[in-house]
Amino acid sequence: MSDASVICSNLSFSWPDGSPVLQDLSFTLNRGRTGLVAPNGSGKSTLLRLIAGELRPRTGSVSVVGTPGYLPQSLPLTGDLTVAEVLGVDEVIRALDAVESGDVSEKHFTTIGDDWDIEERTRAQLDRLGLGDLALDRSLSTLSGGQIVSLGLAAQLLKRPDVLLLDEPTNNLDLDARHRLYDALDDFGGCLLLVSHDRALLDRMERIAELEEGQLRLYGGNFTEYEAAVQAEQEVAEKNVRNAEQELKREKREMQQARERAERRANNAARNLKSAGLPRIVAGNMKRGAQEAAGRSGQMHASRVGEAKARLDEAGRALRDEQRITLDLPDTVVPAGRTLFLGERMRVGHGERPLFAGEGIDLTIRGPERIALTGPNGAGKTTLLRLIHGDLDPADDTQDGERNGSPAPAHDPGPNSGWIKRADGRVAYLSQRLDLLDPDRSVAENFTAFAPHRPEAERMNLLARFLFRGSRAHLPVGVLSGGERLRATLACVLCAEPAPQLLLLDEPTNNLDLVSAGQLESALGSYRGAFVVVSHDERFLARIGVNRWLRLADGELRETGAPEV
Repeated sequence: MSDASVICSNLSFSWPDGSPVLQDLSFTLNRGRTGLVAPNGSGKSTLLRLIAGELRPRTGSVSVVGTPGYLPQSLPLTGDLTVAEVLGVDEVIRALDAVESGDVSEKHFTTIGDDWDIEERTRAQLDRLGLGDLALDRSLSTLSGGQIVSLGLAAQLLKRPDVLLLDEPTNNLDLDARHRLYDALDDFGGCLLLVSHDRALLDRMERIAELEEGQLRLYGGNFTEYEAAVQAEQEVAEKNVRNAEQELKREKREMQQARERAERRANNAARNLKSAGLPRIVAGNMKRGAQEAAGRSGQMHASRVGEAKARLDEAGRALRDEQRITLDLPDTVVPAGRTLFLGERMRVGHGERPLFAGEGIDLTIRGPERIALTGPNGAGKTTLLRLIHGDLDPADDTQDGERNGSPAPAHDPGPNSGWIKRADGRVAYLSQRLDLLDPDRSVAENFTAFAPHRPEAERMNLLARFLFRGSRAHLPVGVLSGGERLRATLACVLCAEPAPQLLLLDEPTNNLDLVSAGQLESALGSYRGAFVVVSHDERFLARIGVNRWLRLADGELRETGAPEV
């Protein structure tokens, strides 16, 4: 495995319509863990597919030294497959069973090869990734999205790959599954290249590869060290721009001063020549000499100004485009003691069983609390958000608010039961689907629907603060990327009339690139109301000022402390 590597030489790729993705890309990755980062749409997944052999480059070459393993972002698996078939061990296990039954046909030994311990290795790999309870003949259709991702990783690791390519491997994984994946990758000894927006995972990498404008640049160290290096580069670039701006001003000032001096000398010379009584030819020669000297001086200063402009342009190109959201949202302020939500003994039916255990769960949200709601997949976190928002009613015969000023009677609860009181309708819910906006209307038109009484100039100014400037504000929502759609939704929700005092977010960083996740952090940093956010991204939760942690598991809602990040 020491020779495991990926080698790209002058690699270029374009889509069939001619749209370029990568241009003359050359790099070598050897043994070690590398995180690949770039904004969505930059070609990260395309590069992994090229390395895996799923796509062919337009020009150049890509080669893999060693056995490759590749886990795509969307697994091409069908529900009628079994666990053994997904793992690729079904034929070997059948051959082993046949040999144990006395069938010594040569074809069975050929199928088994060196994999006499395949069952033991399979069970060990499944145990390590938290899938120890899965029977090998279990159907894929009975598994959760997170289990399928973990199963896909187990399938690749069972191949004993030298080069492992992973595209967003923590998508759909809860915190426990993520940490098991982290541990498995820490022990991988080959060449690992992964695409991820999971900063905790990227901080376990040994180098970061930044893909920008079709070119790859390698930084030693993990993601935190990469951010520090980029920040240092940015500070140097900003200093160089300031110096270049000052130099350009100085050269322009000196050119203007030289021009004014030349004009004064020319005027003085003309007066002196006239009064000196020199012959016309001599006076003409002196005048031409003065004009030529002034012209040479002007050309020299113009050349210096041009060089200063070129240096400013070069310094400007080294600057990164900072896409941060800066806002002031006073309308979202919530008094510290105000109760925004009160729910008691809440239960919701899930099929024939209640989703929450015992007599149900209780939850109170007061003032500007910033709540993180965590727990394993399938525990009911999305259902709880929908209860808070009002999409679901926990009681068969009790509506939102009090029943005659008192809680619902204490009879034997049905599958849907409980009592809820909401302060008012100033609650906004951003689901995982981000389907709050009309996809056929532009960003500006959707914003107008949420804030119809704001003057148009104010609306456009607010959209610009969410990075929708000029023509970008008039794009249909349906054509936006995931990060752009999130920004558009946040703009409409946070600036709505009236503005929300309680914000509910369900896995908001799913499928967001790191730039978009940073923009979300900026927006939530400006929000002054309460929020409840469901997320498995510990670094994201640590950055948005969470001050209350709840965990929903086994039907119970418990207060917990902040995890160590």
